[in-house]
Amino acid sequence: MRRPSHLATLLALSLSVACAASSSSTTATASAASAASATVVDAAAKARIDSTLRAYVASGRVAGASALVWEKGREVYFGAFGMADREANRPMTRDVIAQIFSMTKPVTGVALMQLYEQGKFKLDDPLAKYLPEFANVQVFGGTDSSVTTLQAPSRPITVADITRHTAGFVTSAGEKGVGPLFRAANPQDRTITITQFSQRLAKVPLAFQPGTRWSYGISVDVQAALVERLSGQPFQLYVQQHILDPLGMRETRWYVPESDRARFAAIYRQADGALRHEPDSSAKAYNTNHWALFTGASGLTSTLDDYLRFARMLLNGGELDGARILKPETVRLMATNHLPATVRDSSFLPGKGQVGFGIDFAVRHSPPKSAEEMNGVVGEFFWDGAASTLFWVDPANQLTAVLFTQVMPFDSRLHKVFRDAVYGPITLPPR
Repeated sequence: MRRPSHLATLLALSLSVACAASSSSTTATASAASAASATVVDAAAKARIDSTLRAYVASGRVAGASALVWEKGREVYFGAFGMADREANRPMTRDVIAQIFSMTKPVTGVALMQLYEQGKFKLDDPLAKYLPEFANVQVFGGTDSSVTTLQAPSRPITVADITRHTAGFVTSAGEKGVGPLFRAANPQDRTITITQFSQRLAKVPLAFQPGTRWSYGISVDVQAALVERLSGQPFQLYVQQHILDPLGMRETRWYVPESDRARFAAIYRQADGALRHEPDSSAKAYNTNHWALFTGASGLTSTLDDYLRFARMLLNGGELDGARILKPETVRLMATNHLPATVRDSSFLPGKGQVGFGIDFAVRHSPPKSAEEMNGVVGEFFWDGAASTLFWVDPANQLTAVLFTQVMPFDSRLHKVFRDAVYGPITLPPR
């Protein structure tokens, strides 16, 4: 197996060969966007994508990768390389089922915003108005001589806070100070329901005052609890009946039946320069057993074609093939930066480029400032998953793309080179 140190050479060679066929390249001032009548994914772009993904697999960074791009009303690219399960000799085919992890979040956000359209809540409403377990939440103030200090929140958690990760929730048991309290509450126990999750989480002090930091993760599970409470339906059934079924997403599921598991991709982990197959018994446990907890922040599996249908619905302003899922103005609201000026710490979000955060999407507000940044177009909205999956919606170019692989830890480099392959490498204007 080639070690990851060869990756830069492989990618540079593959991109240079592909790019030689075209004199087109993006500029930072244009944010990689072409004119409305132009095509982004032309023959040169297809060659770039092919060579980039092929080189990435050859480098040993991933076992397999596949991608699907839709532009101006038609499929313009599909490619699949390497293996979905190397040890079982299963190739990375178009119908491979992948764990999409946090690409579940936009699906949950769409479910919640359907209820927003129905007047079930307002974004500025206190969360406790609908989930009263959060009425008396406290904020962690520190620990002195083993005594935990708690403070009153400076303002209530709002529904908007849980859509943009500014509520203040603890995100993991490893979080400094308040992590042990999260571990003791165990809100992510798979044997409990989403309502019980919400009740347990509400007993854990907030890690920070609402609206002061962007701290990613668990608040979308609170969105799932809110969908269930407002709709009167179990969260998973609401999503099935109001999003997945109308869109024809028949292979987007929390549970993968035995009959489909031959197509279920393995999870790999990069460690010490080698790619290790994670045991299926643990890596696939959530999706191959029946659990009480249907999560909103992660948990879905999907195929390239299924998730592209979801992305195309967003690209079309909330409609696909006659199924109206959201109003166009609601999609625009979700794709608008909602991070308040009070947020001083936005964690890893700046690593995704010149972005803010809307309702369950990152939103690109400015063009790249350097060639090393993530490529993208102003107005684009997107998100990704823990196993390095990615999708984005580019309204300016009427384009959406979905990238599948199954590797941990999260590989942002793959996203960088894939974006550069789609749009062409970033070139900065002369100073």
